[in-house]
Amino acid sequence: MRTLFRFNWIPFVMGLVVLQSCSRNPVTGKREIILMSAEQEIALGQQSHPSIVASMGLYEDKRLQSFISEKGMAMAKISHRPELPYQFNIIDSPVVNAFAVPGGYVYFTRGIMAHFNNEAEFAGVLGHEIGHVTARHSARQQTSQILGTVGLIAGMVISPKLAQFGEQAMQGLQMLMLSYSRAHESESDKIGVEYSSKVGYDAHQMANFFGTIKRISDNAGQSIPNIMSTHPDPGDRFNNVHAMAKDWQAKNVGNYAVNRESYLQMINGIVYGEDPKQGFVENSVFYHPELRFQFPIPNGWQTQNSPVQFVMAPKDGKAEMLLNVAQGGTLDSAAQNMVRQYNLKVLESARKTIHGNQAIVMISQQQPQQQQQGQTQQQQPQTPANTVQLATWLIQYNGLIYAIHGVTTADVFGNLYPTFRNTAENFRLLNDPDKLNRKPERIFVKNAPRNGTFKEIMTGLGMPANRIEELGVVNSMKADSPIQKGMLLKVIGK
Repeated sequence: MRTLFRFNWIPFVMGLVVLQSCSRNPVTGKREIILMSAEQEIALGQQSHPSIVASMGLYEDKRLQSFISEKGMAMAKISHRPELPYQFNIIDSPVVNAFAVPGGYVYFTRGIMAHFNNEAEFAGVLGHEIGHVTARHSARQQTSQILGTVGLIAGMVISPKLAQFGEQAMQGLQMLMLSYSRAHESESDKIGVEYSSKVGYDAHQMANFFGTIKRISDNAGQSIPNIMSTHPDPGDRFNNVHAMAKDWQAKNVGNYAVNRESYLQMINGIVYGEDPKQGFVENSVFYHPELRFQFPIPNGWQTQNSPVQFVMAPKDGKAEMLLNVAQGGTLDSAAQNMVRQYNLKVLESARKTIHGNQAIVMISQQQPQQQQQGQTQQQQPQTPANTVQLATWLIQYNGLIYAIHGVTTADVFGNLYPTFRNTAENFRLLNDPDKLNRKPERIFVKNAPRNGTFKEIMTGLGMPANRIEELGVVNSMKADSPIQKGMLLKVIGK
């Protein structure tokens, strides 16, 4: 009886799931298994939005925000799911990206807004992102992962031979999920052509923007084998979207807008690249003009900055340092909160003054995770090689308590501690006017003063030779592209 039960419970449960979770996809019209309800999608979006805003920040531009909200709501109305509570936001990030989360939350970075060259490019990407929402891609992806894993576990239970190759099989499942992601991207491209065309824009411009994406990727050296990418190759998408746009316009003859000049005038002055007020690295020092502090970065370490934390790490990945704001009104309460939050065992703790600021310095180790009943989970015994050890400096400065953590494993902690200490104990006031008043670069829109090639015109407008390709990407132009007098072009300046 035990053997029979072991073999047959999964098909039985799977059958119940199929019966209870089969619904019609609003885009394709096909019936499919979805384990996430529309209410759950909306709740997930509502829960995700505050953390997205907190971690990335919103870009403050009322005119641009009004534009994307107006166009977004117009497109939402003609979509397959007009009833969702859509929201459209601009994220304060230089990265060229757009994304959506379930429930109708759509985000564009200021980086991608700076790279669009007309309203039609924006509309195509807008339709693509709304397509992810209306086609329920997140819900379908989650369902595929759950059912795929259950099916794999069932196979391992039934087939001892398959169980021997469990790790390889799980890797195969992950590769299958990548193909699902690429299929969803291609489906969203098709939806993007449909939605942007329905609201009156030329979907060929969406294809042209994939040419911009390809140049950005190629220039950054970030091209990866297509089989390992969650997105189809930008070059393939360029051709495919052009073909879909041509087919749509042949079947639906009309005047499709591009609106280049109005869009360029709207983004005139948009921040381009990193914004120094959010913090910047120069000569191995991190400066934060708004919060008025600075500290050195370990030699050769890479960095990543966001509104909620600043992270530093060596290329070998064996350590990490991060700066964030600690929770607590006093140094003592901040220390207690940190110990509780990260489940730490404090080995050493001392008070000191760091460049005139009161501080607590702690050395601690992360304790094993505990089950709810308070019993230790079964796991490998802790050793110096796998025990996480931290050096933490809690520094009271300008009404806030900053936490600087150095994190590594106990076996190499002693070697890395001087590096951690040099960074943390050189946290100090920033009063250099040059750093405090550093301005961001911006996109400015100029009229071409004469006829000529793009390179000639950019040089005549004072742009340096080493930025011609970068400017070409921003303008979707080649160095030898012909420019007519009076044509609007983007330049970069302060």
